[in-house]
Amino acid sequence: MAKSEQIPVNSNFHRQSTGQEVLADIDLNGKVAIVTGGYSGIGLETTRALAAKGATVIVPARSMQKATENLAAIPGTVQTATLDLSDLPSVYAFAHQMKSELSRLDLLINNAGIMANPETRIGPGWESQFGTNHLGHFALTTALMPLLSSTTGARVISLSSTAHKMSDIRWDDIHFTAGTYNKWQAYG
Repeated sequence: MAKSEQIPVNSNFHRQSTGQEVLADIDLNGKVAIVTGGYSGIGLETTRALAAKGATVIVPARSMQKATENLAAIPGTVQTATLDLSDLPSVYAFAHQMKSELSRLDLLINNAGIMANPETRIGPGWESQFGTNHLGHFALTTALMPLLSSTTGARVISLSSTAHKMSDIRWDDIHFTAGTYNKWQAYG
């Protein structure tokens, strides 16, 4: 994937703009997108908007039943596949499946996340929110990079939250193993 200069876009879009408004003049026929967390919240609206413009949208999910139910009414080509971002073998299995099934990947939208959970450890002892929201998406993006790199104009979009203002990065204790656990600081 070639690097491109990032130039701020002057537009009339704002935080209340809809996906349909943003994509109004864009044709996505023939494009393939993966939207993590694409079956609820912002991800569901992203899936709806991309599919309406002709993209094939793949929505990985921990809960296939919930994803299938939430996506059933969306017209267009929307597919689901199993992925648990808190489990690295699941991340790598999903990426392997995508690389074997897809000839292109135009958009990877890293949208899924967990928030303000009780203290939980995943993988090799990672704090669950950091492990899922950041490390899981990092592993997914890295594993899909060969497919993204081979697709002209491919983009990776990672959503975040203003909750980062709740806590500085605790480089000396990034997995919150010392002291009292605060779910909001861990999320931020």
